[in-house]
Amino acid sequence: MTADLNNKKVITAALTGAIHTPSMSPYLPITPEQLIDEAVAAHAAGAAVVHLHVRDPETGIPNADQELFRRISVAVKEQCDVILCTTTGGALGEPVAKRVKVASTLKPELASLNAGSLNFALFHLLDKIKDWKHDWEKQYLGFTEDFIFPNTFKTMREFLEIFSRVGTKPEFEIYDVGMINNLAFAIQSGWVKKPVYLQFVMGILGGIPATPQNLVFLYETAQKAIGEFEFSVCAAGKNQFYMGTQSFLLGGHARVGLEDNLYIGKGQLAKSNAEQVAKMIRIAHELDNEAATPDEARQILGLKGLDKVRF
Repeated sequence: MTADLNNKKVITAALTGAIHTPSMSPYLPITPEQLIDEAVAAHAAGAAVVHLHVRDPETGIPNADQELFRRISVAVKEQCDVILCTTTGGALGEPVAKRVKVASTLKPELASLNAGSLNFALFHLLDKIKDWKHDWEKQYLGFTEDFIFPNTFKTMREFLEIFSRVGTKPEFEIYDVGMINNLAFAIQSGWVKKPVYLQFVMGILGGIPATPQNLVFLYETAQKAIGEFEFSVCAAGKNQFYMGTQSFLLGGHARVGLEDNLYIGKGQLAKSNAEQVAKMIRIAHELDNEAATPDEARQILGLKGLDKVRF
């Protein structure tokens, strides 16, 4: 990284995800129009990257509808130059082949790639909701008590073959420390080349807790196992801004957004992803850092450019 980019922080806005349900917040974007507006607003607030999931426009059920991905991506590209990072996690329980299809369909600059399997649990959220907007929500959350989010070595290898073929940079989602070892093996096996980009995902029930000590542990373990890498941090719930701040102190980047945290402060629902982006950037400024522009983020992360996507 060149010297003038050393204090630039890549801020990612994860717009909607596949964790929260419509009953949890009236501000969770659901429809393509809402997601387009949220992406453009997050970019205007200073986000260089938008992490994109899609949902059924009528019910809000997370899915992997390729037409929705395309429709949103095209519209966002027409309005701004933000980097779109498409999910390959999809909805919980989504077939693996369907999850990765967006990479080969749209050839995005960046896409998530989960670096291992884990118990991905949301069932503990059931007790927090009293009034449900849709019948599917309780069942969706409840089934995770007996759910394993599958990301095998075979999955990683096959995904990376597709990513390599279409020129998409993987954003490796690291939910626990063993996944660093998985990624180190993938590098040693020649499935992916360094430098790699890691997203430390903390605070999911089934993954590593979001604590300062654990983030240092992840960072130092990755240094020893991998060597050269860029990294960002996201954390579930109230720890979102704390862990993002610590990431800055360690030299990394930060992800915010309604996928991970529905609040802007204690007891106060965030009304938009842009609101969280603006707060994270204010924190960065207090630490004498600046938000990277999309083009600066492309340099930092080594992306192919917006002219080489298929949307």
